Amino acid sequence: MTSEKNLYTKAVHVRATWTRRFNKVLFASEHKNAGFPTIDINVKAGRAHLTMKTMTTFDYVYKHHYNDADWFMKADDDTYVFVENLRYFLSSQNASEPVYFGRTFLQATKQGYNGGGPGYVVSREALRRFAAREKGLCDDDLGAEDVKFGRCMELLGVKTGKTIDSMRGNRFHITSLILSPRFLEHGSYTGKDGALRKLNMLSNYTISLHKLQPYQMYAIEYLVYHLKTYGTTPAYERKRTPTRRK
Repeated sequence: MTSEKNLYTKAVHVRATWTRRFNKVLFASEHKNAGFPTIDINVKAGRAHLTMKTMTTFDYVYKHHYNDADWFMKADDDTYVFVENLRYFLSSQNASEPVYFGRTFLQATKQGYNGGGPGYVVSREALRRFAAREKGLCDDDLGAEDVKFGRCMELLGVKTGKTIDSMRGNRFHITSLILSPRFLEHGSYTGKDGALRKLNMLSNYTISLHKLQPYQMYAIEYLVYHLKTYGTTPAYERKRTPTRRK
């Protein structure tokens, strides 16, 4: 999800980093853009109409791409997704079940809703139910987009799936956490012995971070996918390294 004003300040960097690892990527803006690959959903501009943008985009995805995948993820243009961890998590889930995954907030609806910032993942069955909803059943504009979508999912019998790992760590995060000074508030504090506490809220298999600047996305790309430290090369790479014999 992006906008006209963010195409070349945010969306272009999302396109250059983590989205390259998805099977298919669509950029939803207010209108189709000749210079950037956005889909034509023709909705009103502005934060107040994020609900309409989300609903219309999922309808578009169902109409044009329903048979292309088992899972469909909505993310913002300041979100970073570790696609390998997402695939790993979804490998044990059933796309035929009416479920959607994300960072669940237990408020606003009976079962809670998944926050829009960290992104949420809709199963194939959930998308089918959404596309087949009765007219007027779900609010299609105004209000908080993630809450409105969550209420719609609940009305359609789509459950909020559990994403907390076995160590009680969150996989979807509403902030950039360790990449931001806010980590001191949200991620840890320093004990009397100088050690960091409360790190267990961060899953070792984190799926998404939110509120990232473009430079932080490139930093992650380098640190995770390019940086190597001497002496810790994986065994499979060591085996491929030729050895010199006397």
